[in-house]
Amino acid sequence: MTSRPQNLQKNLRTEALAGYRKPDRDTQPDYYYPPYASTVKRSPSQPLVILPTTLSEVTGPLFGYDVIKANDSDLTKQGNGDPIGERIVVSGRVLDGNARPVANTLIEVWQANSAGRYPHRRDNHNAPVDPNFPGCGRTLTDTQGHYRFVTIRPGEYPWRNHYNAWRPAHIHFSLFGAAFATRLVTQMYFPGDPLLEYDPMYTSIPNERARQRLVSTFDWETTIPEQALGYKFDIVLRGRDETPFENDMKLPG
Repeated sequence: MTSRPQNLQKNLRTEALAGYRKPDRDTQPDYYYPPYASTVKRSPSQPLVILPTTLSEVTGPLFGYDVIKANDSDLTKQGNGDPIGERIVVSGRVLDGNARPVANTLIEVWQANSAGRYPHRRDNHNAPVDPNFPGCGRTLTDTQGHYRFVTIRPGEYPWRNHYNAWRPAHIHFSLFGAAFATRLVTQMYFPGDPLLEYDPMYTSIPNERARQRLVSTFDWETTIPEQALGYKFDIVLRGRDETPFENDMKLPG
């Protein structure tokens, strides 16, 4: 007869490995997408070798849960003064494929400032640097899967992928599951952005409905009077309404 610890281990392994199910057809971008120039060099030329996944690879180690500070989720309070730009509130829920909340998930965000520049030495865009905006934050989802960030609306910026290439305003999201191996990365865009139809990162997703799941919606409920507009952005980890992720990309062909 199987012992209780063995049954528990089996159940944990089943739940952990469920995160590796294949996504629905055409909901994720391809590794190789020539309009996005970097994929030509970065995409694999041979089929991937899928290694067996064990319990240890999807249950540990854990990162960042013990170092979240009071202002980590408010990117407007991390400098010595007010950052320049339009304040916004970005909030939503993290859900599984059955619309159930995913609690205690570590979410990290990073973004350009309101002028479209990152606080990184390799960003040589001639837009101004904002010394009061570090451009990154983190938080944990609550028991109902809710998260919330206060930040500055990011600016668009040139990215030299093709002639006159500009990236739409966006915020990068990183979600950590039970371990680093289950990390998912995606981007949130803003409604009505005219640059979306010209952006190869956005258009690399074949399915139009899947692309739209990367676009946030304006939210009156979270808008702060006289201070900040609210935007809602739910993240679905699996299933028919799965959010497109950068690290779920498919093989060529």
